[in-house]
Amino acid sequence: RDVESLRAMLQGIDPSFDCDLALEPEGPLAQPLEVAGFRLANRFVTHPMEGWDATTDGLPSADTLRRWHRFGLSGAALLWGGEAFAVVPEGRANPNQLHQGGSDAAGEGLKELMATLLAGREEAGVGDQDFLAGLQLTHSGRWSRPTPDGPSPRVAYRHPVLDVRVGVDSDDAVFTDEEVAALPQKYASAAVLAADAGFKFVDVKCCHGYLLHEFLSALSRPGPWGGDFEGRTRLFRETVAAVREAAPGLEVGVRLSVTDQFPFTAGKDGVGEPDDLEANLPYESAFGLDSDDPFRPDFTEPFRFFTLLEELGISLVNLTVGSPYYCPHAQRPAAFPPSDGYMPPTDPLESVAAHIAAVRACKKEFPGLLFVGSGYTYLQEWLPHVAQHEVREGHVDFVGLGRMVLSYPELPMDLMAGRPLRTKSICRTFSDCTTGPRNGMPSGCYPLDPHFRALPEAKVIRAMRPKRR
Repeated sequence: RDVESLRAMLQGIDPSFDCDLALEPEGPLAQPLEVAGFRLANRFVTHPMEGWDATTDGLPSADTLRRWHRFGLSGAALLWGGEAFAVVPEGRANPNQLHQGGSDAAGEGLKELMATLLAGREEAGVGDQDFLAGLQLTHSGRWSRPTPDGPSPRVAYRHPVLDVRVGVDSDDAVFTDEEVAALPQKYASAAVLAADAGFKFVDVKCCHGYLLHEFLSALSRPGPWGGDFEGRTRLFRETVAAVREAAPGLEVGVRLSVTDQFPFTAGKDGVGEPDDLEANLPYESAFGLDSDDPFRPDFTEPFRFFTLLEELGISLVNLTVGSPYYCPHAQRPAAFPPSDGYMPPTDPLESVAAHIAAVRACKKEFPGLLFVGSGYTYLQEWLPHVAQHEVREGHVDFVGLGRMVLSYPELPMDLMAGRPLRTKSICRTFSDCTTGPRNGMPSGCYPLDPHFRALPEAKVIRAMRPKRR
């Protein structure tokens, strides 16, 4: 009901958690920070938000451009990737994802996105401020679905639980060493397109179970691309080297699932539960988890990875946890699950707290890295109270907004201007933005964004929404 109640709930989860009772329009969230030679005017970040609405040629549609214009309207000083850009067409997570495609048209499409973003910033009145825009580069790996015909997974290794979910039933889906060795140049050529379009950095994406993230847990993979830490980070290291050689003026950032979680599935009552846990202990197919207790983070290897980033001169790190495919309650805390999900097995606020705790642990150990935090949207109108506190106390450098920007892109500008929040625009985590694409429809905020609410798909998606228990 009020921020005092929220504080009590947070401290009931962990006494070290807190939030600010009063907001300061010119306070911590509006403080500038020097990044890569740019003086960023505030601490807000727009997260990559795919719309499943590009053309089948991998080019932006009118809906894609509308979303990027709204990214600009946010006034956020750091645009993290906009959305995932597949480095090869077969590495798309859906048939309507932006991708490189091998033609000049892809580069022109990126230039159009950048121009649209800049127009949004001009409209928001921040066109004269420094900001940093990056493009997230990805290969979906296990979760590739480049055509409407269904999954086309390519994997780093055979997984004891996830193979069955995407139809991997033989080693034919496993990347050969030769195929892996060719991937860094694909990322490099996409980075050149990004630089030519005006992006200042690329995100070498290592999160959510996509290919480079999966390689970080490829302990069972033999040969030079798996096994020990050096082998499992080889693809990442060679990709960074290739990007820097091809586009030497481009910064590199990393979005990382800093801890994973054992895969969940819907139980008989619709509530999420571990998928055959006892048969898979110790669980040695994850990054940043205790193999004997795969619900407890183990930061040993993530901290080794951050040391590697420091050695490589990479300072921009966007932290998330888990995956939307097999532990969405942890990765994307929500009141309602998507249509292919399950009811959260714990209070979603506990999952928000897990995001906050993970970032705190990393920032404390690596104060020289610049961390973006995730998982804030479920806090709804209390998001700025928690975000302001975390930035004020030095627990995180930037606050990332994902789903919230779909429904309420102007939230950062309203906060920094001292205007009351528009409560009817605040994301209530109905998960319709995920249910849509899971069923072949574009992603957007169907309950709150008038553009999507007016579409015929809105009624269809609303009928798919699971009943809250």
